[in-house]
Amino acid sequence: MGRKILLSHGGGGEEMQSLINGLFFKHFGNEILDKMEDSATLQVKGKIAFTTDSFTVTPLFFNGGDIGKIAIAGTVNDLVSSGAKPLYLSCGFIIEEGFLYEDLERIVISMKNELEKSGAKIVAGDTKVVPKGKADGIFINTSGIGEIICGDISSHNLEESDMLIVSNEVGNHGACILASREELKLGGELKSDCASLFFPVNALFENGIKPKAIRDATRGGISAVLNEWALASNVGIEVNESDILISNEVKGLCEIFGFEPYELANEGTMVLCVKKEDAHKTIKILREFDECKKAGIIGTVSSFYNQHVILKSPWGTSRFLESPKGELLPRIC
Repeated sequence: MGRKILLSHGGGGEEMQSLINGLFFKHFGNEILDKMEDSATLQVKGKIAFTTDSFTVTPLFFNGGDIGKIAIAGTVNDLVSSGAKPLYLSCGFIIEEGFLYEDLERIVISMKNELEKSGAKIVAGDTKVVPKGKADGIFINTSGIGEIICGDISSHNLEESDMLIVSNEVGNHGACILASREELKLGGELKSDCASLFFPVNALFENGIKPKAIRDATRGGISAVLNEWALASNVGIEVNESDILISNEVKGLCEIFGFEPYELANEGTMVLCVKKEDAHKTIKILREFDECKKAGIIGTVSSFYNQHVILKSPWGTSRFLESPKGELLPRIC
C-alpha cells in the first residue's frame, strides 16, 4: 500500500507543513502564494467577479477528468460566464484519513494543469483532515476572483429574435459519471466534457461579440439554463430538438434509465444568447477551439409562451421543456 494521509497532516504541525510545502506549494507555487501568510495580497483593477463552489463528485476519477479538474474548470467557467478574466483562486481541501497520497498528488497535478489553461493562480488555501469515514475520500472548495472585461452579461437581457447557441454536445459529463458509477459499458468513447472555457469566450470579446447571456450548463443541464433565462427575462424560448447534439452513448444511457438528456449535467459546455446578427460569427469563432468544435445554434427567443421553453421535434410537434425536478444524479460535481 502507498503512503496515506494521516490525521496529523491536518494538525498544524510538522506533518502538515510537510504536506503543504511538499505537495501544494510544489505544484501551485507562484509569487503570490509563496508570500502568503494568513491571507493573500492581491492587485485588482476595476470591477471584479467573485464566485465560490464546493466539489464532491464520485467517482473521484473518470474518463475526461477528476475532482481536481472539475474544481478549477467549474470556478473558472463561473467567472467567464460573468464576462470576467479569471485571476485568482483559493482552494480548500477536506481530506479523509487514509486517503492515498499518490491520489491526492494526481488530483493536485490535474488542478495545476487546468489552471495553466486560463492563466489563473491559486493564491490561498486550507487543508483539513477528518477521521476515516467522514468525507468519502476528498472534498474540495474553490473560490475565484476575476476582472470584468465585458460587462452586463445577464440572464435578464434576452429579447425577441435573439439566438441561442450551445458550444458542444450535451449531457456528456452526467452520463459519464453515471456510467462510471454503475460500471456500464456502452461502447464508443463516453467522456466528460470537463474543460475551462476562458479562451473561447475571450475570443468572442476580442472580435467584438458581446453575448447577452452566458452560462456553463452544469447541474440541470441546458434545460435548467433555458428555463431560468425564460423566467428572468420574461420571454419564451423555442429550441429545435434536431439542432441539439447528443452522442449515441448519452442517448443509450438515457433510454436505459429514462432520463431527459437535456437535464444531464455538463462541465465544459456553455449556453450563449447573442443578437441575431452575431450568431453565425459567434459559431465561427467558437469552432476554432477544440472545446467548442461542435458549437451550433439551437433556437431563438420568442414573444410566445412567455416564461416557458418550447422543444420542437423534427416531425412538426412540440412540447414544453420543463425545468428539472428531483435529483437525477447526485454527486456529479
